[in-house]
Amino acid sequence: MSHAEEPRATRRDFLYYATAGVGAVAAGAAAWPLIDQMNPSADVAALASVDVDISNVQEGTQITVKWLGKPIFIRHRTAKEIKEARAVKISDLPDPKAENSNLPDGAQATDENRVLDKEGKWLVMIGICTHLGCVPLGNNAGEYDGWFCPCHGSQYDTAGRIRKGPAPRNLQIPVAKFTDPKTVKLG
Repeated sequence: MSHAEEPRATRRDFLYYATAGVGAVAAGAAAWPLIDQMNPSADVAALASVDVDISNVQEGTQITVKWLGKPIFIRHRTAKEIKEARAVKISDLPDPKAENSNLPDGAQATDENRVLDKEGKWLVMIGICTHLGCVPLGNNAGEYDGWFCPCHGSQYDTAGRIRKGPAPRNLQIPVAKFTDPKTVKLG
């Protein structure tokens, strides 16, 4: 095929390409608000992570903060509570999984896998009973000196692990970390 026989671009070709380009831009402009509305709102995004000052939490006490609409228990455990929690055998637990969002799914429910620090002084948990969503009572409640859900009798130990009652799982550990020695970041 010689140069003279090559087809020439026509005005019609230009119109097809121009129309397709304008159509693609229009489709993108129309789709953007639909896609953008799926993003979390500014107030939800602002609550996705929160810093909690724990400088005034005395040993043997806990505070409850609200995060993403859930109560979060932050407990400064005593040496006695840590010793009790670390003495429990995994085989004695109804739920042998750590239920810790900071660890892989298969992690065991050892006390070390449920606390925020190496020493075991800080325990951070979502304060919702895994049976029917009640909020357990704390401050050394129940037979295991941990948390007790009065609604149906679930009892958790000093590491927030289910020990007795109808609750199927340990109290959940949220994504949390220390940003400095006196501040815990949730989320």
